[in-house]
Amino acid sequence: MLRTHVCNELRTKDIGQKATLSGWVDTIRDHGGIQFMDLRDHSGITQVVFHDDSMLEGVTKESVITVSGVVSARDEDTVNEKLDTGLVELVVDKIEILGECSNRLPFEIRDSQATREDVRLKYRYLDLRNPAIHENIVLRAKIISFLRKQMEELGFLEIQTPILAASSPEGARDYLVPSRKHKGKFYALPQAPQQFKQMLMVSGFDKYFQIAPCFRDEDARQDRSPGEFYQLDFEMAFAEQDDVLQVAEKVLYDTFSHFTEKKISAAPFKRIPYAESMLKYGTDKPDLRNPLEICDLTEFFSHVEFPLFKNKPVRGIVADCAGRSRTFFENSLKFATSIGMKGLGYLTLTDGTFKGPIEKFLSPEQKQELIDSLAMKDGDTLFFICDSIDVVNRYAGQIRTWLGENLDIIDTEAFEFCFIVDFPMYERDENTNQIIFTHNPFSMPQGGLEALETKNPLQILAYQYDVVCNGVELSSGAVRNHSPEIMKKAFAIAGYDEQELEKRFGALYTAFQYGAPPHAGMAPGVDRMVMLLAEEETIRDVIAFPLNGNAQDLLMGAPGEVSELQLREANIKIR
Repeated sequence: MLRTHVCNELRTKDIGQKATLSGWVDTIRDHGGIQFMDLRDHSGITQVVFHDDSMLEGVTKESVITVSGVVSARDEDTVNEKLDTGLVELVVDKIEILGECSNRLPFEIRDSQATREDVRLKYRYLDLRNPAIHENIVLRAKIISFLRKQMEELGFLEIQTPILAASSPEGARDYLVPSRKHKGKFYALPQAPQQFKQMLMVSGFDKYFQIAPCFRDEDARQDRSPGEFYQLDFEMAFAEQDDVLQVAEKVLYDTFSHFTEKKISAAPFKRIPYAESMLKYGTDKPDLRNPLEICDLTEFFSHVEFPLFKNKPVRGIVADCAGRSRTFFENSLKFATSIGMKGLGYLTLTDGTFKGPIEKFLSPEQKQELIDSLAMKDGDTLFFICDSIDVVNRYAGQIRTWLGENLDIIDTEAFEFCFIVDFPMYERDENTNQIIFTHNPFSMPQGGLEALETKNPLQILAYQYDVVCNGVELSSGAVRNHSPEIMKKAFAIAGYDEQELEKRFGALYTAFQYGAPPHAGMAPGVDRMVMLLAEEETIRDVIAFPLNGNAQDLLMGAPGEVSELQLREANIKIR
């Protein structure tokens, strides 16, 4: 028998019993004639004791061993209250090496997170031995299991959709897979199960879900892994926006409540229209733990003779900066210029009087108007952001975030959820000046066909929504466009005629002509959920075998070259 217990199992009730443990050698400590070892496995650590030095001959850190002996109480001065097994130890009378660690370790296991990422990922199996990273993967498994149970309890049916699919223009580059049997043709890995799950609704299934892999050839970010990611994909027939949001509220609230002790915003989550979010927070992914809000001062400054703010959009942020040094304000200006702003004006209210470079341009009545309308108090500073309409909100959002972080007013002991709703259906492409879809091309426009036929496309809103938590976009979703006529018109506005629509989305377009129910859904990101709950800064620390930031698998050597025979079989020639 290789073990009678796992390493985190022995307790005071086992004292006096024989036990066999197996695991990795975590540390060895020589106490002059007595050797202490921490033995680690998947479950945790047990201290084992050797009274015979010769038993440890050839045993190195990270070797795999099995030890047998008697469970004993630790001496009072060696009790370790940080360990679950800290009251006991195993006095070893037999040891066997099962797997020798013969190579020099590229890094200390417990310090792996301080090691260069390329080294960590090359030796990922060692990195995953670090209890902190190991626990992230355990947490991920538990979260996915919990999500599945919740969806099943809500009446959703888990259905798998294909991995080999057709290429579809859905916002990112496809990963292409050449066909051996059909020369010159390609499959694509699905960017999401979007069309498949909609066709499941047409097929008569009522509630679908899956933990779906999605493949997009995108650049990496801290909260986005290149290559593939997983989402809790779900769709509901005969459903409207509120039905989907209520499911999301329950599943996300219950999941976060189960896996954290932090405060969680209660359902119903705050619903913020896209336009309001961009104005008040400078982003469609607001971090509501930050209490600062952005105000629109454009109208106010239209009556102020200050040339830099004349005929331009102006945003303001009021923050309590009482007691802040001159260095704080200098640093705020440095940050503003680092993100592309030309400057950062401000006024500080001290003893009922404004101080700052803009003060001389304001009349006493205008100063009082600012104080009253913004409910300013002594010690408050009003920061001004002024730029062109296409960047002013983004700059204001970045200043809001900087202030929140540097004033230390973000509640780090909370998870604040909100829904961003009422996204614009269309936007104008900066490069081509063409009208394009803003969000999801399969969304239902608010107002239906009439809105598409009578409104300026840039004024049409869609039944689209995002879930945001602590400034991280967890999910996108929409009420789907299930009408062929509305779909035809919606795509025509974006430059797709009916022939192109049938060519690119033929299966879905045709399916809708056989009777499609109204349906809606969304897909919260599993990786991002785990990243938030594990309190990690990067998504790669909650994925077992991630690609690096350059979309490479340093462990397995992918992407790599293949043989000429493989290329010929796939009808591929390298240019």
